[in-house]
Amino acid sequence: MLLSECTGRDIWPVELCREKGIPEAWIEELSDCFESGFNSDLQTIYFNDSPVNQFHGIQDLQLAHKLGAYLGVDTMNATSMSLGRAAEVRAIQEAVDEM
Repeated sequence: MLLSECTGRDIWPVELCREKGIPEAWIEELSDCFESGFNSDLQTIYFNDSPVNQFHGIQDLQLAHKLGAYLGVDTMNATSMSLGRAAEVRAIQEAVDEM
């Protein structure tokens, strides 16, 4: 399932989203241009193991919310106690598994 590929820390390239079968309307809604920060490695965006200044894609956290909602999960409620992006994704995944 596509939701199981979300981690909460990745930005998926638009091309990958299309390959995975994400609806074009979702891609248009969720995609954005992200800019690296270079003060720390955590702020730097990498593509193919190389740092990039800007990157166009979809944050997999947003995708997880969209997928969860599509599958019938109240994602805001499911993630209300989550601390951090990875925890939010796990909470959505668990809510879907419990359905």
